[in-house]
Amino acid sequence: MRVGLYPGTFDPITLGHLDIIRRASALVDRLVIGVAINRDKGPMFSLEERVAMIEAECAKLTAQTGTEIVVHPFENLLIDCARDVSAGLIIRGLRAVADFEYEYQMVGMNRILDNSIETVFLMAEAKHQAIASKLVKEIARLDGDVSKFVTPLVNAELKARLGK
Repeated sequence: MRVGLYPGTFDPITLGHLDIIRRASALVDRLVIGVAINRDKGPMFSLEERVAMIEAECAKLTAQTGTEIVVHPFENLLIDCARDVSAGLIIRGLRAVADFEYEYQMVGMNRILDNSIETVFLMAEAKHQAIASKLVKEIARLDGDVSKFVTPLVNAELKARLGK
């Protein structure tokens, strides 16, 4: 069984994330969405809220693709998380060249830690390349329309969180 791990904070999950998840589903039999517990980033949504949003959105994708998609919170090293879920593949989404520079360093370090786990980069679709969770939250805070960047469920969660 081919198991892939797509890690991130997903605060919140965006259409860009869902595009990568949908395309990664075609590469593996089981896709694990690793939700990073990163207290340093001060997420807008709790771990439980992020997991619930991801599970709701991925249930639709599982029905469409037939690929098993599971959500797995983690707080350890990415490479250890990959081992924990028996992933032979780490999937990373790229939006721009700046993403690649950081990801390239991560791959190098992860290969030293465990060279049996491969990393695959998927380029974001052109219409999703500008989407970043940080920017989505900023637009939402300033009463902007984020409906082009997130699903209706996530849009409602953002509005509820911001009292709008």
